[in-house]
Amino acid sequence: MNEAKTLVIRGNLVDIINRRTFGAEISIQNGRIEKVTPTGQDERSYLLPGFIDAHVHIESSMVTPTAFIHAAVRHGSIGAVADPHEIANVMGTEGVEYMLDNAKGIPFYTWFGVPSCVPATIMETSGAIIDADETARLLEREDLHFLAEMMNYPGVLNKDPEVMRKIEAAKNAGKPIDGHYPLATGPKLKAYIESGISTDHETIYLEKGREKCEFGMHVLIREGSAAKNFDALHPL
Repeated sequence: MNEAKTLVIRGNLVDIINRRTFGAEISIQNGRIEKVTPTGQDERSYLLPGFIDAHVHIESSMVTPTAFIHAAVRHGSIGAVADPHEIANVMGTEGVEYMLDNAKGIPFYTWFGVPSCVPATIMETSGAIIDADETARLLEREDLHFLAEMMNYPGVLNKDPEVMRKIEAAKNAGKPIDGHYPLATGPKLKAYIESGISTDHETIYLEKGREKCEFGMHVLIREGSAAKNFDALHPL
């Protein structure tokens, strides 16, 4: 058998854990870092961990997953946690399956979830409906990894039977539940989290972010084209 070849690359290594940057030569074998050797000089390029987008609606970019990935990876992203809510709101399960098929086989980590609110509210006219039974069926799939943002927070707080069945389906499948609760606070926030919802990306103010963290919720900090919350929330 041929011995595995060692790939050697040089650059300024960004050490996230120890918060330092230094010139280094990195030896990689079988897809794993084998050795890091400081060079003692400033290198021309940078080596750092890839970014993962913790919450995105790929179809909102008006391109396919393949085209989105081609653009994202050029800016250092290696993965995305994606909620195909918008296409599901138009096409239902068929739209979710299209997103999965289009992203298949591409060297990019794409974790799709099951949209929890199709339609977004009972007052909305949509092209499709994904009810609790269909939600449970989709959550059984290995290529769908979580129940996507539960934006129907009134339904959670009022224990709407259909909403609660979707949440229970995610729990039964052993999959996390993403949240969406703007300006949440106090007992209502606590009740929302205690239903089993573990994350929220709708945080603008530091004190509200701290409250969510104190109740055990993971806060996703947005810094994108629409919402820019990093400066306010990074102390979290």
